Amino acid sequence: MAGSGLHDDVLDALGRRIVGGQLAPGAVITLDSVDGEYDVSRSVSREAVRVLAAMGLVASRRRVGVTVLPRSSWHVFDPRIIRWRLDSEDRVAQLQSLGELRGGLEPAAAALAAQRATPAQCAALSAAVSDMVVHGRSGDLEAFLEADIAFHRVLLEATGNEMFAAMGSVVAEVLAGRTHHHLMPDHPKREAVDWHDQVARAVRSGDAVAARAAMQAIVEEATEATAGSDD
Repeated sequence: MAGSGLHDDVLDALGRRIVGGQLAPGAVITLDSVDGEYDVSRSVSREAVRVLAAMGLVASRRRVGVTVLPRSSWHVFDPRIIRWRLDSEDRVAQLQSLGELRGGLEPAAAALAAQRATPAQCAALSAAVSDMVVHGRSGDLEAFLEADIAFHRVLLEATGNEMFAAMGSVVAEVLAGRTHHHLMPDHPKREAVDWHDQVARAVRSGDAVAARAAMQAIVEEATEATAGSDD
């Protein structure tokens, strides 16, 4: 396996253990232990730890080693941390946090997009909705997910606000987590797809109020669908 693949594997394994609580705050990781446990070179271990430190999961301290940090230090918007949390026993809390975030973020984004979207972005939103309709009918959830992610990424970009646009990867992880943890019905709800269509139409017509309301309905449906999930 290539070095980058080994690095990704070690990073993923350690990240999941930290986020899942198997490596608790205050636990010390040594590069020797990483080398031995995962049978990798020192350069691979060092790079994995460097990325974990950049994510706020660990800190390297002289004469102590690599120490696991508490959740308050984590860069919680990092898509990898979101993915690991959704794969852990912390899933319910993560879904709740993300649902509340989306509730404050995406309706406002839809309203801004209605004021600022370019013709190309309007066309991309409509195309994504068309793909959602086709794949929703066929039950191809992976293809539906791809179209859904494209819709939300374009919408956030269409705000013309780089801070909103930067949240595209966060929303993508939420949508992917919902699909991959079987929180989606075999055939997506027709009304949910219709709300996406309403957002696209409202953005195209410049109706910020309608865009906000339709997006609010989308977020509320997603939150209700994932509430209390612990599978």
